[in-house]
This record gives sequence, C-alpha cells and structure tokens, in this order.
Amino acid sequence: MRIGLLTGGGDVPGLNPCIRSITLSAIDLGWEVIGFRRGWEGVLTIDPGDPASVAANTRRLDREAVRGIDRMGGTMLHTSRLDPRTIKEGDRTQHVLAVLEALQVDAMITLGGDGTLRFSAHLANLGYPIISVPKTMDNDVFGTDYCIGFATAVSRSVEAINALRTTIESHERIGVIELFGRRSGETSLLSGFLAQVDRTVIAEVPVDLDRLLPLLVEDKRSRPANYAVCVISEGAKIAGDPTGDAERAKSASHRHEASIGHRFAQAIEERTGHGTVVQALAYLMRAGEPDAMDRMVGFAFGGLAVQLIHSGRTGRMVTLSDGKYGHVPVDTLLHGTKSVDVPALYDRENYRAKIMRVEGMPMFLY
Repeated sequence: MRIGLLTGGGDVPGLNPCIRSITLSAIDLGWEVIGFRRGWEGVLTIDPGDPASVAANTRRLDREAVRGIDRMGGTMLHTSRLDPRTIKEGDRTQHVLAVLEALQVDAMITLGGDGTLRFSAHLANLGYPIISVPKTMDNDVFGTDYCIGFATAVSRSVEAINALRTTIESHERIGVIELFGRRSGETSLLSGFLAQVDRTVIAEVPVDLDRLLPLLVEDKRSRPANYAVCVISEGAKIAGDPTGDAERAKSASHRHEASIGHRFAQAIEERTGHGTVVQALAYLMRAGEPDAMDRMVGFAFGGLAVQLIHSGRTGRMVTLSDGKYGHVPVDTLLHGTKSVDVPALYDRENYRAKIMRVEGMPMFLY
C-alpha cells in the first residue's frame, strides 16, 4: 500500500505533528508514504513521464524524514492555495487522477481548510480513496468542533494582546487589535474573552459605531490607567462601510482598501478625539511551534486517518466533536457553514463574549 499526503491552504502549527503521525502509523503497517510538495499545486506540476518533475514535487516520507518535525511550526511539505478545478487552464481534475495513478498512490490523506478539502470531496465523489484532515486557525470547517491550528492561534493572540497592553496603557490610548477570521469570529471571540479585553467585534455582527464608540470611551475613562482594548475580526464590517466581501477575500498584498482594524481606529480618532494603537497580528498568529493542544490533535488526527484507510473506510473527514474523535462523510463541509452561535455566545449590544452557561458544553463551547 502506498499513500499520498499533502497540505494545502494556509500553514498552521500542528501540521507537522500530523504528518509525523501519519507517516509513522503507515510505516508500522508496512506501507509507503509519499508527500506532495505545495499542496494540489505540486500535484498539478508533475509530469509523470519526467522523473525530474516527480522528484521536484514529491518527497519520500520515512522515519528519518519526519524525525523531530513535531516540534516545528508550518508544514515540511510546504503549501499553496489552489483548487485544480478553478485555474485559468480549466478543470485539471483528470490530470490529478492521472498523476496519482502513475505514481501508484492507493489512497490520499489531505490536510487543509475549506478550499483544499472541497477538492478532496470532489475526488472522493469520483471514487478515489481519500481521507480529509481539517486544519485552519479560524476553526471554520463545517462538521467538526475543532481544526488543527486553532488553539495555537488563540494562545498566540492572547499573549500578544496582553503584551500590547503595556504600550496602549503607556500612551493612554484605545487599542485596536485585528485578528485573522474572514468568515468566522471564533478566534476573536475566544481570544478576546481569554485576554479579558473591553470589547470584541466578530465577523458575524456588523459594528454600529454609534453604539460601540461610546462604550469604548467609557471603558477608557473608567479605568485608572486610562486605556481600553478592543479586538476585531478581519472579516468584521462597519455598518455603512462600502468595502465589500470581494475586497476582504483578496490576499493582504492585493487589497486596495485599508484593513478593518485601521478603518475602525480611524473612526475612533475622528469621532471621539481619542488616540489609538492599531496592530494586526496577522501571520504571527500562525507562526512558530504548535502548543500542546495542536500537537495532541495533530497526532490523533494523523493516526485516525491511517486507521480509517486500513479498515477500508475512505471518503471520510476526521473530526473532533463534543470532545471525542470521530469521522464524517468527506463532503460534510459542503452542506453548511460554521460560525459563532451569536445568540448563545455573544452579547451583540455590548460587543462582548456571553458565556453564561457552561454545564454540558464541550470544551471550546461550540
């Protein structure tokens, strides 16, 4: 048995522990593991008849190749954001299947977010044996409570928010800290709650400046140190702001408009006269080694993925729901969207996490 492995979309801490777990679990069964570099882009780049092309875009994974990688962030296989169905040359699904057949790959394990796993579901629908592993620091893959990378992103964010308090307080300003999260505000909600910031703005609830700005001014005035802190999701919207979803969907280097954090801080200064400190944490949220949670989930997801292939149960996505590891059909993520349960977890009038009931709730309260 030869299994293929790739990582797609944004890198997150916890991918390398998962790669190590998959590799060692497969080797223990006497299987071979081949890693594809740069996600689906690497597969598309391969010419099966050209050994140099194969060598440049694949990597044999053995015990030595994965030794110690669990202590490292990012992904040793590197990554890309690409769906082979949506490139300018047209749908390249058949090329992907031809490459996998030529390299005698019996089954694939794909680690990715919504985009990567949608193509995985497409291949599974065509009958190819595949297991999906959800990873995204936004934690927004539908069908699982937890995605690899989320805990580390929250830990990084809480550390940075608390560190930034020293500057915000020293200058007696209102701090605006922007976190990744285009569609879901889970990262901002939990980070803001754990750092006990004054206000948190999530992607699901538009900002009413007439409501929020007086709250922040009062937060600042009521504190002896005369400062306030607000966390905001990158996907948040200011009511009446003309900037649309198309702009937010672009990579940071291709956006023409200022970020939501800067626009919000500008509004604070123009409308209240109070100075601001603006900081987008951005890629620092996914930088560095994984925390204990993401190591644990990475190891567990990797082992479960191999176990499913060994038992002949492919076309599945591994999950962590209600605190238990499991799996669902690989196309589950196509049938819904995952976002903050606003009525249950968020006070939209006061822009704060609302965690009033925890008995019987799963660890991450979703």
